[in-house]
Amino acid sequence: MELQLALDLVDIPGAKQVVAEVAEHIDIVEIGTPVVINEGLRAVKEIKEAFPSLRVLADLKIMDAGGYEVMKASEAGADIITVLGASDDTTIRGAVEEARKQNKKIMVDMINVKDIEGRAQEIDALGVDYICVHSGYDHQAAGKNSFEELAAIKRVVKQAKTAIAGGIKLSTLPEVIKANPDLVIVGGGITGQEDKKAAAAEMKRLVSQA
Repeated sequence: MELQLALDLVDIPGAKQVVAEVAEHIDIVEIGTPVVINEGLRAVKEIKEAFPSLRVLADLKIMDAGGYEVMKASEAGADIITVLGASDDTTIRGAVEEARKQNKKIMVDMINVKDIEGRAQEIDALGVDYICVHSGYDHQAAGKNSFEELAAIKRVVKQAKTAIAGGIKLSTLPEVIKANPDLVIVGGGITGQEDKKAAAAEMKRLVSQA
């Protein structure tokens, strides 16, 4: 089981500062959609250059032009790129084809997908690398969690790895680990803590035991 740090509410210098603190305790660093919107793919490029040993995920939430957008993210140094599960199969297929060419990986974000189980089965057959259940900010505010969705995906997925994101904290991490995803994605549970390094170290310790 691996740990991914999601950076959403920082600029590039802020991102570098946070990653420098926790790099030894995380496997993947995510340049979140808000950062990409504010800073562009330059954020991906600069983090990858500053921390070459970390895998960098570009959370582009691609909905169209899959091949082209994966190509641009790959050029910027992204190792993993996100596509929305709600997008058309041709978009996902195009993203996967381009990712294979560039030796990159595709994560499909199932945010707001209605038939999680059915869609996960279809997406798994398209050859993606990760399928992620995701309670977004707006869902979390409504008290939604992703454990049932993760269980549903794990029932049907044969090839892709599974990931879970959305409001995960140290206090909820044991429950997350019990659900047995391949990748645990944490944002504020690390970035919002006074001692980010200690929070990341403890989360990595728990995740590594799974």
